[in-house]
Amino acid sequence: MAWLFLGIAIGVLLAVPCAWVFNRRTERRVRELERQARSAERLAEQATMTSGLAHEIKNPLSTIGLNVQLLQEDLSEIAGATEAESAVGQQVGRVQRRLAGLGREAERLRDILEDFLRFAGRLELDKAPTDINKLVDELAVFFEPQAAEQQVNLRVQCQADPAEVLADAALLKQALLNLLINAVHAMADARGAGHATGGANELLVRTSRDEGRLNIHVTDTGPGMSADVVARVFEPYFSTKRSGTGLGLPTSRRIVERHGGSLNVHSEPGRGTEFVITLPG
Repeated sequence: MAWLFLGIAIGVLLAVPCAWVFNRRTERRVRELERQARSAERLAEQATMTSGLAHEIKNPLSTIGLNVQLLQEDLSEIAGATEAESAVGQQVGRVQRRLAGLGREAERLRDILEDFLRFAGRLELDKAPTDINKLVDELAVFFEPQAAEQQVNLRVQCQADPAEVLADAALLKQALLNLLINAVHAMADARGAGHATGGANELLVRTSRDEGRLNIHVTDTGPGMSADVVARVFEPYFSTKRSGTGLGLPTSRRIVERHGGSLNVHSEPGRGTEFVITLPG
């Protein structure tokens, strides 16, 4: 009997520190969860405030752009009634050029705000059975004139097998359109600067199926990207183009990931770049 009581006493003595350690761990876990909840709440508040601020900036910016346009129209009438060689005509010309520059910057700011609001806003998917081959064909018909204007030959190769997935067609088109725009701009900029490229000014969009997943490949023959650029290409506001907002590719990845898919990039300097959208299906 003495041995029994001794065993119980030893068990109690061992259980006390174990319980204390368990309680401490539980307390730390609870505090960490509370900290994460407060952090998430602050981030949500900041996102709401930032989006509200962007909307507030957008409204007066639109007014500025409209008034710049009206001033340009008034100055055009004055210029038409004034000799271009006169002092007044030259002054009107200078004002017109400055207003044109102001209008371009206002338009650029508006584009930045539009991209930000699309990126920061909530993505509510309206999923429906979507034929990806048909979606690619429709987008190619829409985008082909813009590619041709930049001397880029857009080609499409869709797989013969059915390519239907559950998706928000409008958002998926936006994600794919961002990739096409990025590719065309990269090729046009490289050609204008005389940089080494893949050579043929070809932009290929093709679909494929692999292990139950559907892939959309966007392959260009542009300048390609270094490993450092590839590592940062999906970072918000990172852009190698002076006129870029740096939100097109992050927005595309966000849309694809909301569909349960992935967006990856493979690139080699001087050889071109391939983006691959992979969707469950």
